[in-house]
Amino acid sequence: MKLLDLNETGATGTATLTATDSGDLKVMIRSKGMTPNSPHAQHIHGAVTGMDFHCPDKSADANGNGYVSTEEGLKMYGDIFISLTTTGDTTKASGLAVDRMPKADAKGDLTYERTFTATELPKGTIEHLKDLHVVQHGIDANKNGKYDMEALGESTFAKSVGVNGIPAEATDPATCGMVSGAAAGSVPAGGVATGDGSTTDSTSPGVLFGVGGLALLGAAGAVVAARRRFAGAR
Repeated sequence: MKLLDLNETGATGTATLTATDSGDLKVMIRSKGMTPNSPHAQHIHGAVTGMDFHCPDKSADANGNGYVSTEEGLKMYGDIFISLTTTGDTTKASGLAVDRMPKADAKGDLTYERTFTATELPKGTIEHLKDLHVVQHGIDANKNGKYDMEALGESTFAKSVGVNGIPAEATDPATCGMVSGAAAGSVPAGGVATGDGSTTDSTSPGVLFGVGGLALLGAAGAVVAARRRFAGAR
């Protein structure tokens, strides 16, 4: 159904996840209000092991700066399950492979479509699709049409893994939606719907930074390359 604005920047969207009889997964996303002419990292988050992850609400803003950051959101929406790249690798190692993530056009509209084969999907994806959700990253907090340091400063999440110079706008989550009504061989009823705003914290911050944190940005060397790609992709 809907991907809702997570940080009150006007970004919204719709997503449909279709499981096929052959075990493939087709993902279609249409978003608007995204940072124009900029790449947007996006992922399916969550787990298939019964952990209670949800789309966060503004109560996740622990430091009170008015925005839910990546590390604040990770506690609620969980680790990367699938990287929604346009081509190539789809594992969490490609979480910030912005050269292979969709780019919004000059109006801030973003269109994405890809079919993930059964062999590309992590074990249990189709069976536990309703336990997963979609998160898109990259916001324009100061409405100047780009990612910069002036609005929210440097990404503390990037700094936490030893990488400097990435704006917080580039890594903060923009939209989130909970998967609902998925069934093999049929279009999910409602596609992706919004989360319930639960603040349940099912894992400790230490685990998140050890697994989810490094997963989103990848190895430090990959993040340095990603920083260059952010600059070149706009």
